[in-house]
Amino acid sequence: MNALFFNLFKKTYRKESVSSFILILGAVDAVIGGVGERWTLMSFGLLMVMASALLRWYKLQKAEAVVSTKSPRYFLPPSPSSPPLPLLKKKKPHQ
Repeated sequence: MNALFFNLFKKTYRKESVSSFILILGAVDAVIGGVGERWTLMSFGLLMVMASALLRWYKLQKAEAVVSTKSPRYFLPPSPSSPPLPLLKKKKPHQ
């Protein structure tokens, strides 16, 4: 379980490092505030966790919008009905 969690954490942190950092910072603040009965710190931590979730959601929405607006680019002719390209023949070296 720990290895699975560690791999998932590492993969997510590398992908979204800024929002992951804010999430970790907010979670630590929330835990410290909850254990120490400092409700202001806990509220601030929960606010930071929500802000990081919104930041990650915004980035995902922005990335999906960019991907969906691109049209495909074709480098080859659209149909095989065009004449085939000539084959290159290797010349035999003179002996």
